[in-house]
Amino acid sequence: MTKRIFVAATGQECGKTTTSISLLHMARKKYQRVGFIKPLGPKPTLHKGRWVDLDAALIAEIFDLEDDLDLMSPVVLQPESTRQLLDGKISAEALRSKIVAAAEELSRRCDFLVIEGAGHVGVGSVAGLSNPDMAYLLDAPMLMVTDAGIGRVIDNVHLNHALCQQKQADLRLVLVNKLLPSKRENTLKYLNIAFDGMPFDIMGGFNYSPILADPTVKHVASLLNVLLKGDLDAQQHIIHHVHLGAASTQRVADLLEESTLIIVTSTRNELLVTLASLYNIPEYHSKIAGLVIPGLYPISKVTQQILDRSNIPYMRAEDLSSAEVFSAIANDTTKIHPEDREKISLLQKLAETAIDFDAIDSLF
Repeated sequence: MTKRIFVAATGQECGKTTTSISLLHMARKKYQRVGFIKPLGPKPTLHKGRWVDLDAALIAEIFDLEDDLDLMSPVVLQPESTRQLLDGKISAEALRSKIVAAAEELSRRCDFLVIEGAGHVGVGSVAGLSNPDMAYLLDAPMLMVTDAGIGRVIDNVHLNHALCQQKQADLRLVLVNKLLPSKRENTLKYLNIAFDGMPFDIMGGFNYSPILADPTVKHVASLLNVLLKGDLDAQQHIIHHVHLGAASTQRVADLLEESTLIIVTSTRNELLVTLASLYNIPEYHSKIAGLVIPGLYPISKVTQQILDRSNIPYMRAEDLSSAEVFSAIANDTTKIHPEDREKISLLQKLAETAIDFDAIDSLF
């Protein structure tokens, strides 16, 4: 019989997809046939000519499951889907049937199946397909991922668990992610006290990792919809700091930290020239992840030549101001992408020590 785990979360960006990747990676060491399904996909993406959920496409590429992708993403919600459901133009029952059929077919092909929900547990309620609805429908015990903290975790878990109880979903484990190493033991101690007597276990997941949380240079280029120029081998580099190049040239150089992206307006020729020169000095090379150069005013011809010869990675964002670039990066929530090889490799390596897969497997 196929083992099923429904991965839910108390909200967005708790680490639900990273948990799914980790479970699949670890399960492959124990089970011969491992599969994944995102029954209700709220993040549509056009992947090789077909609409699928973004997370399903990601998992398919990481684990070479492209042949199963149609089953892995049976229902994909488009921007107009909510209104169409309420207008009766889309049948909720038909969506449920598609999900059940896909899950059953994957179960026939797999020994271990990860079922990933969307957002908090109430997402999908418009179609009668909230996370607990689907967990109950697919007879899959639930693992709920949450951010770190004590009071916040207690509040969020109780709120989400109430819907699980109402829908008769079987919540067996709360996995606490993004723990600070110095507070990990104490946090888990108090969460176990707070949830004593509840019908689920508490377990620690990943510690907070800047590498997993921070964007790559390529991701920023995609976010800003600009081309990356210069050293294209740097596109996988992970940005740990973002600085506005508004101070004096010497001050900007002095403040550089490991893997810094510097936002420098196109009129700051002296700063652009200095950073381009520093990029080829070993002491500074690892500190400069790249440049974003906003502003309509053209870069001077000499400065442009120095930039190109230095091979420093840079992005020209003529239609944006420095403030708009900084705001876009600061407000972006970084997701893992298939091309983020360094992040995926690290995630799988961390999973082998951070996630107690045997304990999870025994609970389910």
